[in-house]
Amino acid sequence: MTLAMIGTTELLLVGGLALLLFGGKKLPEMMRGLGQGVREFKKGVNDIKEPIAEDTEQSEENETSESTKDTPSA
Repeated sequence: MTLAMIGTTELLLVGGLALLLFGGKKLPEMMRGLGQGVREFKKGVNDIKEPIAEDTEQSEENETSESTKDTPSA
C-alpha cells in the first residue's frame, strides 16, 4: 500500500488514534514540532541544491564560451 492510496477514512482513523493516544493538548504541540522539522529539512535541501545549481550553470556557461571560441568566424 502506497501513501497515495490512503483515503479519507484511513486519515480519520489515524487522526482519531493520535488524539486518543496523545490527548488534545499535546497533539498541536507535536504537529507544530513536525512542521518545524519539515521546514528545516526543506531549508537544508535547498541549501544543498543552490551550490550545485550554481556550479552546473557555471560549467554550462564555460562549455558555451569554449564552443564559441572553437567555431571559426566567417
